[in-house]
Amino acid sequence: MLIIERLPDTVPPDVLTRRRDTLMMTSEERRWARRRVTTTAGREVVLALPTGTVLVPGMIVAVGPDWYLEVEAAPEAVLAVRPPDFAAAVRLAFEVGNHHFTLALADEELMVPDDPAMVQLLDRLGLPWEHRRVLFNPLARGHHHEG
Repeated sequence: MLIIERLPDTVPPDVLTRRRDTLMMTSEERRWARRRVTTTAGREVVLALPTGTVLVPGMIVAVGPDWYLEVEAAPEAVLAVRPPDFAAAVRLAFEVGNHHFTLALADEELMVPDDPAMVQLLDRLGLPWEHRRVLFNPLARGHHHEG
């Protein structure tokens, strides 16, 4: 079993010619850098990275003799919102942050996690939304209250 305690300092360009293995992770999973995971090639890996490490898509987390391991974003359920104007977009961003959820930008749309609290918020604000399944890459870290 591979234990990853630190990220490579540098990755020489020739590494990218090796066999690529990936960790398919949601935005929430990329925030938990201390756990056991299985790669798409079936490798058992223990992430034992320093607390606070956030993995980002495209990051190479390990290099083997004939392979390398890269973080890949997994598609996840989101709510896509197209605010009618700047004021509505700012209000939505404020409210989403106030609820400790994450937010992503995609062209003219804002994306939030598909969660009942977010559905209720969007309906209360009178903003049209739709369900999507996309690669979700939030602007910053949020904190989800359990319970």
